[in-house]
Amino acid sequence: MQIGGSLFLLAVGAILAFAVRDSIDAVDLTMVGYILIAVGALGLIISLIVNGQRRDREPPVR
Repeated sequence: MQIGGSLFLLAVGAILAFAVRDSIDAVDLTMVGYILIAVGALGLIISLIVNGQRRDREPPVR
């Protein structure tokens, strides 16, 4: 997952968690939103770590 995908999951999760007041049988949309926020945050952290390590290994451009 890259940074854009992580930001998308964060945004969709925040919308579901904080803005949607509708309900679906047997699905708690607020909890789904919180789960998407957590997955998006984790993906963002992992993407930043991997991109930071990738830049350290590349030779400098002259």
